[in-house]
Amino acid sequence: MNKTYIQKKSKKAQWYLIDAKNQTLGRICTKIATTIRGKNNYYYNPYLINNEYIIVINAEHIQISGQKKYQKKYYRHSGRPGSLKKENFEQLKKRIPNRIIEKGVRGMLPKNRLGRILFNHLKVYSGKAHPHNAQNPTILSLN
Repeated sequence: MNKTYIQKKSKKAQWYLIDAKNQTLGRICTKIATTIRGKNNYYYNPYLINNEYIIVINAEHIQISGQKKYQKKYYRHSGRPGSLKKENFEQLKKRIPNRIIEKGVRGMLPKNRLGRILFNHLKVYSGKAHPHNAQNPTILSLN
């Protein structure tokens, strides 16, 4: 008879720090999404909420390859008729640089309740300062 392994929830949350300065958008987003999901752990279960948090700093210095900074479009809609707004990568980077990484990671998480909960484990800041020093985050390398 097979027995299902159920992991006990760890009491202490693990916090990681990622510096996004001069990093490629897609590569950093995949690293963040796999870490938040817990796929880098040996006890990974797809239906459990992982107790790991990611802090991203220097989001304003994110890089993208090729001509995508002019071709990549970001859409938002308020729900009212005729209110669809479009902007490219450069415009969004000037306005809200955090949103670029948030949208990239959100697209890589599950599209259900679990994904919405895991998305709250991501904290993105455009500058070098962040208010999570008390959690003693370990630096996560992107190798």
